Amino acid sequence: MSAALRVGVLGCASIARRRMLPALAAAPGVTLAAVAGRDPARTAEVAARHGCRAAGSYADLLDADVLDAVYVPLPAALHARWVGAALGAGLHVLAEKPLTTDPARTAALLDAAAGRGLALVENVFFPHHPQLAAVRAALAEGRIGRVRSFSAVFAVPAPPPRDIRWDPALGGGALFDTGVYPVRAAVELLGAGLAVESAALRTGPSGVDVAGTALLRAADGVPAHLEFGIDARYRSGYRVRGTHGTLTVRHAFTPPADHVPDVVLHRAGRRERLPVPAADQVARTVAAFARAAATGARPGAAQSLQQAELLAGIRRAAGARAPRARRVPERSKA
Repeated sequence: MSAALRVGVLGCASIARRRMLPALAAAPGVTLAAVAGRDPARTAEVAARHGCRAAGSYADLLDADVLDAVYVPLPAALHARWVGAALGAGLHVLAEKPLTTDPARTAALLDAAAGRGLALVENVFFPHHPQLAAVRAALAEGRIGRVRSFSAVFAVPAPPPRDIRWDPALGGGALFDTGVYPVRAAVELLGAGLAVESAALRTGPSGVDVAGTALLRAADGVPAHLEFGIDARYRSGYRVRGTHGTLTVRHAFTPPADHVPDVVLHRAGRRERLPVPAADQVARTVAAFARAAATGARPGAAQSLQQAELLAGIRRAAGARAPRARRVPERSKA
């Protein structure tokens, strides 16, 4: 690998244009080398804006001998194909969440990366924010006593009518879009051994789930109550209740870089706001990926696999069919 991590981007999706391309371009030790997309004109414009090369197609980008890694912001149903192709090309991969829509495929990709000594990282921002570390520290110090329950919610207003989140064949729906966050928060804070006890999904006119709830149970019996949706007002947070107090985190999953975290400890009738600095979790995620690529590590691999298994378990518990991706032409989506 070169001194700077040379990264290509497979797709000009909204999150890539708004968040990741600027973060990759600004990251120390990272060079944004190329971008590919379905619309040649838009791809050329994006490439020119960031001073990198516009590739003719996703395959052309992977074949180019100018990259060490790729970022994959494609629809979830296309991840398995293109993440696998990138690993086959010997490239480190940072892929949007969920890594795939099937736990067996997620496990296969993680195994493939391990076999090749490549970093494969799921692009979940909030574990890199210091507010999660502050919550972990407070729990480890016993500041709320023994954990007795966990609850989390992430809901957003309805996307535009033609948004890919309304397309079931592309891995759309609330569970794979917003449900990932409360599930991952439970994984990060309650650890291995979580199991799905019950779940419900509400389906919209397009056939995707637009909202849902799930009850998970940790190995020690602690319940995790989760809620998610893509057709409601914005809500983002989680709460950990213990024998002696409660920790509450508001704006937990998508805080802006200048947001001063609101991590509150309630104990013995007193309210204490924990001192946590503002942080750019997108930049911190890119930096963590660059470090992983330098060593071939796969940070968060166990959590990503556990998350994939829980997402599948929620679908089963809710009586939903496993998603089946159709063969989508490369230029049909960003």
